[in-house]
Amino acid sequence: MPVDPQLRSLDIEIPTQPDVLVKLSLLMAAEDVDLQAISALVESDMALAAAVLKAVNSSLYGLRGRVQTVQQALTYLGMREVAAITFEMGLRAAFPPAPELEPVWQRASLRGLMMGRMGQMLGIDPWAAHSAGLFEECGKAVLYRHAPAHYPAMLRAARQDAELIQLEHTAFGVSHDALGAALCESWGLAPAAVASVRHHVEVQGLLQMPEALQRRSVSAISTLAWALQQEPERLEEVAAAIAPQAQLDETLVLRAARRVAEQLEQAEQHGR
Repeated sequence: MPVDPQLRSLDIEIPTQPDVLVKLSLLMAAEDVDLQAISALVESDMALAAAVLKAVNSSLYGLRGRVQTVQQALTYLGMREVAAITFEMGLRAAFPPAPELEPVWQRASLRGLMMGRMGQMLGIDPWAAHSAGLFEECGKAVLYRHAPAHYPAMLRAARQDAELIQLEHTAFGVSHDALGAALCESWGLAPAAVASVRHHVEVQGLLQMPEALQRRSVSAISTLAWALQQEPERLEEVAAAIAPQAQLDETLVLRAARRVAEQLEQAEQHGR
């Protein structure tokens, strides 16, 4: 999908989707998903397969035994989570490694997992939810690659993303939320994921969805995941504000968020 010409005019490069992820997207979109084909595709890229297995064996997933192959990972975690981990590794590999971006990727990994599982529990497209979580802050990586000498100072100076986007607009004429959405579109993510990434800073800051936001359920899950990560004491307040705007049941939303938090706590305990 082409990138918005207005963004192209700013001379900020949007990285192209790696070929292996293009092929993975096609496999995921098939009516009958071929797990053997997914396994073979990931294992065809040795560096990617190694990164996926390292992630699968981390404490985040809390598996009791060590996974040795991608096929085993698919058996233990299921197709969606392994595909999402593959997307996460491919996304990270599209940008130069940098200590300043490590917190971005760590939050993305946890947020994607939380959002995918909440989506599954609530009957909301879990692949769209998981991918939206992975890509939510990817615009920061775009700007870091564009201005490695200046952008780290902005990351340090901004206490919240609402402040950061103001600094970004002043310096670059665009902010990381818009660039992240452009990357999502370019890489063929679902419209609900694109919309969530585009509006996440506004929704999380105000707990108010803009009228322009049509696909709201993934955005609602994003805001709940943000609360779990940043301000868990506000979870009930966030659910009460956000669920009705997305036509979701507040009780079910809270139950899903708390269940996911329990799962992650148990996984961490098993992974120690």
